[in-house]
Amino acid sequence: MADTTPKSLKVVVVTPEKAVLDEAADMVILPMIDGELGVLPNRSPLIGRLGAGELRLKTGTTVTRYFVEAGFVQVRSNVVTVLTANAKPAATVTPELASAAATTAAELPSTNAVERANKAKARDRAAGMKKVAAKNAIA
Repeated sequence: MADTTPKSLKVVVVTPEKAVLDEAADMVILPMIDGELGVLPNRSPLIGRLGAGELRLKTGTTVTRYFVEAGFVQVRSNVVTVLTANAKPAATVTPELASAAATTAAELPSTNAVERANKAKARDRAAGMKKVAAKNAIA
């Protein structure tokens, strides 16, 4: 009998402005709020919270990298859907951008609960950018 199981995933990354990505991949590695999650074809369905960091798509020996901000991910029927405020190619994230994001986060007020939550999100975004920028320096 022929093997009819899917060999790839469909990966869709959507921001409020546009669909950033709609591609097939053999594996997807997602930055979750509590670590990374690798997704292969035929994975059980899930919904999870993204953290800011690097999203990687592996197709054969090729790895495509993106920086994504916090958001949500849904995995269902070999489709990985990422909903995030911002997504861009990882190569565009420089140490200078990460440093500027950290400075902006540090300057945000934190006098009430909403401001503290916004400041924490901005710090997490800057930390994710810093990790991606550091990987760019190695590559």
